[in-house]
Amino acid sequence: MAAQVQVIPGADRRYWRTEWLDSRQSFPVTGNFVLEDYAHGLLLVHNEDIVDPGEGFDTHQHRDTEILTWVLEGTVVHQDSAGNSGLIRPGLAQRMSAGTGILHSERNGAGWTERERLHVVQMWIPPDTLGATPSYQELDVDGALRRNSLVPVASGMPRYRGDAAIGIGNRHATFHVARLDPGHSITVPDAPYGHVFIARGSVDYENHGALEQGDAVRLTATGGHRVTATTPAEVLVWEMDAAASR
Repeated sequence: MAAQVQVIPGADRRYWRTEWLDSRQSFPVTGNFVLEDYAHGLLLVHNEDIVDPGEGFDTHQHRDTEILTWVLEGTVVHQDSAGNSGLIRPGLAQRMSAGTGILHSERNGAGWTERERLHVVQMWIPPDTLGATPSYQELDVDGALRRNSLVPVASGMPRYRGDAAIGIGNRHATFHVARLDPGHSITVPDAPYGHVFIARGSVDYENHGALEQGDAVRLTATGGHRVTATTPAEVLVWEMDAAASR
């Protein structure tokens, strides 16, 4: 496997717009039913969505998918057929393991008469084991993110056991988040596959220059690069030891 660093400008993502949803998709998902063909490592879906007040996704089904939701602005109202419900806000990590099948809805927590938009990133990876019992977890990690460091927010990797805030059903993946003040840096983990997304602000990516909100970097067989905030920034990083397969 040859080392590769591929910068993906935010403007190059697929764009899908409805009356109430503005969706920018790092990997094609709308109308695509073979997500593994477009994945990077284990990352099948990486959507940055803006949802109008009072709107959202009505009840729909997922199966055999690990779904992580990370809110940047506003709130998500979550309800599912296993009896879980939650109000997901910035700094609150949410994981839903669909397993044998689960129905859920997710909507902007602001009503139609309010003006607060929902800005959210949703990410999907496959599970290690098909047909598992559906499960759900959420946890406030806001305090841990005030350190100008890379924090393992969700992981199934044994080496992060005890460090990650919540678990995911894939032993080859970890989702990290860093909130950085200007001048502060993180080091991208060295892994077979990596994905770095600039969720807020702007950074300097070592040897590859300036990146702005919405830009991403796909890494293959490399890492160890420094990412330095040039404005207040939030960076989402996937570290992956395997790739998705059909």
